[in-house]
Amino acid sequence: MKILGISAYYHDSAAALTIDGRIIAAVQEERFTRVKHDDSFPANAVKYCLEYSGLTIDQLDAVVFYDKPFIKFERLIETYYAYAPQGILSFLKAMPVWMREKLFLRSIIKDELEHVMDYDRKKVKVLFPEHHLSHAASAFYPSPYHDAAILTIDGVGEWATASISHGQGSSITVKKELHFPDSVGLLYSAFTYFLGFKVNSGEYKLMGLAPYGIAGSEQVERFKKIITDKLVAVMPDGSVQLDQSYFNYAVGLRMAKDGKWEKLFGFKKRKEEDALTQAHCDLALAIQQVTEGIVLKMAAEAKRLTGADNLCLAGGVALNCVANGKLLREGTFKNIWIQPAAGDAGGALGAALAAEYIFFGAERKTDEVHDTMHGSYLGPEYGDDDITKTITQYKAVSTHYEDESRLCDSVAELIEKGMVVGWYQGRAEFGPRALGNRTILADPRNTSMQQKLNLKIKYREGFRPFAPSVMIEDVANYFELDRESPYMLLVADVQKSIRKEVPVGYHTKPMMERLYVERSSLPSITHVDFSARIQTVSRETNPLYHRLLSSFKKKTGCGVLVNTSFNVRGEPPVLTPDDAFLCFINTEMDVLVMGQYVFLKSEQPEWKKKVRKKEFNLD
Repeated sequence: MKILGISAYYHDSAAALTIDGRIIAAVQEERFTRVKHDDSFPANAVKYCLEYSGLTIDQLDAVVFYDKPFIKFERLIETYYAYAPQGILSFLKAMPVWMREKLFLRSIIKDELEHVMDYDRKKVKVLFPEHHLSHAASAFYPSPYHDAAILTIDGVGEWATASISHGQGSSITVKKELHFPDSVGLLYSAFTYFLGFKVNSGEYKLMGLAPYGIAGSEQVERFKKIITDKLVAVMPDGSVQLDQSYFNYAVGLRMAKDGKWEKLFGFKKRKEEDALTQAHCDLALAIQQVTEGIVLKMAAEAKRLTGADNLCLAGGVALNCVANGKLLREGTFKNIWIQPAAGDAGGALGAALAAEYIFFGAERKTDEVHDTMHGSYLGPEYGDDDITKTITQYKAVSTHYEDESRLCDSVAELIEKGMVVGWYQGRAEFGPRALGNRTILADPRNTSMQQKLNLKIKYREGFRPFAPSVMIEDVANYFELDRESPYMLLVADVQKSIRKEVPVGYHTKPMMERLYVERSSLPSITHVDFSARIQTVSRETNPLYHRLLSSFKKKTGCGVLVNTSFNVRGEPPVLTPDDAFLCFINTEMDVLVMGQYVFLKSEQPEWKKKVRKKEFNLD
């Protein structure tokens, strides 16, 4: 079966293509349009998937959209009716769009596909699995497991906001669902909103801010009590009930009722660029800990309902790698596998796989060891011809290395000297994480590197931590982790052997006093609570990146590199050589490596300052 999956019209639209259950290609639309979290129909992504596979639309067995618009419309109507006359402005804004567009989605999809290429409209089959089934399929079918519990948690699909399913072979059986307006994802997003970050974009900032809260302090414990007494009731099975008198997302245009929240927590809603205070940090920690507790309860319920030894995770909340790390250490399941594109982008892949195994009834095979995500390197690749075009266009100066070993040795030496390197290789990653192909690299031993990367390269908030990449064979030498974490979706502490003694009272000091304390021999990747979001790199999945790590280890004795996505704040990760060169030239990045071409900033022409910088909205 040849199946095209599509997600669109909410956020992170994407396309994915599978052939007989094999994942051939997958990419988000934002990478082409350069609009972060682009929600438009993924025409460019569809075109790429078809061109890469050599297929036409007429050759597809199905085009599959990741949710059911009629059920979602039912939810909207029932919700507005239940809360009437509240939400009249939101209702009047939403209904014309639904009546004009979203209720006719089958026709709209066919219209949009005609913009990609000519095809026979009568021939193409368009399918609509439910949203959380698409998430569940994206988690289970690419996993190594024949039998697994599946936990999906996000904001909302049609009605479901979380689901527990049982995956066995080719089948997925839904065991339990949590329904709107009760939602763990929307609860977390409400705090994202109140603390001044963008909803559906800044949740990871909230997670990164939480460790600056003072664990066990009177204020954190008081905030947690307010949350669980006033905002959300948490049941033993992990289901939740939100007091809607404090929220506005059901029928309004904002997440929370600002005045009521300000009275609850004792401070005003933070504006986007306001300074962060200890109260903001403590509230972030409080909701993070509450969320972790909910996830652990849901996982325990999934274990009870399925009896499975393995767990698969998807949905936006599955990107909360701190909660994932706690879940792993809890030991409820022997093994955990998390879809790297866990949010709505991954719904495109899940939709295609759900059609393959559920609608068409194909047989699924797995070796119980390897997943089928190909390292999540599923996006476009640009070769030497594309790179030389960029070189010609910008009159760029570069050195070409014929031998990969010499390339890696040279780049490792530049990193050792304190240089920041843009590393651009192979196929683009599918999902939000940089995994070694569209990546900015640096030396984790450098005490000033976190500050330099945040303020001079990424142009983002100084409190934000950076992740380490480490060879899989070395992970236990540096981190309290005994397994692979190829998709940077698990957080674990750095080993006590590499930690440094911190000042007396460190854990109770204000945020900025803790930020630049040297906490370990790898200060640039050790967060204030001694944690790190780890990517393990294997020789089989990404041999060139593994070779670079090996070269750096031979030169320095350190087998770890700082790894952050190749972009600046508000911009999607770079896709093309042109994107990469512009990002390199318009930041204080020292080196760019594209394929086997190395560009030093110091060697570029003086007119580099005149290269037009792209403008992006803040994220």
